[in-house]
Amino acid sequence: MGGQAKSKKKNKTKRKDNCSNGGLAGLAPQERMKLRMHEKAKKKTADKYSVPQLLEKTEECMDSFDFEMASRFCQRALDLESTNLQALDMLGHIYSELGDTPKAKEIFLRAVALSPDEGHSKFMYLGQIHTGQEAVDHYLRGIQVLLSALEKQAQSTAGAAAPLADDAELPTAKDVCVAYCSVAEIYLTDLCMEEGAADKCREFIERALHYHHDNPEALQLMASYLFSTERNQEGREYLIKSVRVWLPTVEQSAASSSVEDEHLQNLIPPYESRITTAKLLIETEEYEMAIDVLEGLLEEDDEVVQVWYLSGWVCYLQMERASEQQTKEGREATDKEREERDALREAARSYLTRAKKLYGKLRCDDLPMSEHVEQLLGELGGEMEGEEEGDLALDDDYEPCSEEEEEDEEAPMEH
Repeated sequence: MGGQAKSKKKNKTKRKDNCSNGGLAGLAPQERMKLRMHEKAKKKTADKYSVPQLLEKTEECMDSFDFEMASRFCQRALDLESTNLQALDMLGHIYSELGDTPKAKEIFLRAVALSPDEGHSKFMYLGQIHTGQEAVDHYLRGIQVLLSALEKQAQSTAGAAAPLADDAELPTAKDVCVAYCSVAEIYLTDLCMEEGAADKCREFIERALHYHHDNPEALQLMASYLFSTERNQEGREYLIKSVRVWLPTVEQSAASSSVEDEHLQNLIPPYESRITTAKLLIETEEYEMAIDVLEGLLEEDDEVVQVWYLSGWVCYLQMERASEQQTKEGREATDKEREERDALREAARSYLTRAKKLYGKLRCDDLPMSEHVEQLLGELGGEMEGEEEGDLALDDDYEPCSEEEEEDEEAPMEH
């Protein structure tokens, strides 16, 4: 009897050991194996790399646009230090780049829960992946964090040497301006039908300009707002002021081969924003300035169909304006005027021919633009002869149209 009691005690102890073996007993064999391998990988990573080293590797992969590999290094860092805010921000960004919005949202919300009062970037990303009022709420929380950080920064540097202006880790007044612009854009688009949307839009643009008075994107946004409220002359003034802030920088950048090029590029609005600028300039009949903007865009990237199309369209409009002016004055064109008009016609045909061929090469899907190109070419005498087609042959590794070609942020241009 004593032996039986002893035997039961042993069995009981053994069962307890099995149940305490990392919780593996209740898992399927494949899950147990996966968990063991994961723990082994964590230990191996911890022995080989520190969290800072893993994050450095992550950044290297992100810089080379290898976001899949970046996610692996970053996840390893979080395996070792699950509350590392830098790693969470990086992983959220990586998932955003990979198009995995649900995972990006989950990661950023984890970061918010861990640190609701520090680090504005997670709120900016959450604003980007949400729409409507939710996006506004995230942006405004991020702005509060930004303003608090700027205040602390001002207090800490009072009487001390000022921080370097190009220190990417420090928040700036420009960051506040950009955030307020993001809020204003929502009231100009998603929430434009909400009561008081126009007033809120203007209020946030004015706040943006308060923090960065000559920010070109804020100035252009104010122009768009004014056009939407039919205050066209005032809108035109803001638009021209915006372009004059950065257009000389584009010309300087194109002519420069110095190490300052990267700094100059940081002063220029994004490519897509400049396409919108060209469209607004065309709509306000600022054709010469529109051509300057479009030439800079073509210099930067000559495989964007919309830029070729807009270049042809603006030449056509210049030609039409010259003809209308002569008719209005009731006179015949001079030889010089005829030469200029013929040059504009040929330029328009050349640009539009290029747009048509590139449209086919990239297999774009913008029917209104395609139809307008065909209409204009028909009026101008057809496609330009002698255009080289070899450069436009479809590559085996062709890429579809970029977002700036397919996504038309403004309403389709009237024609």
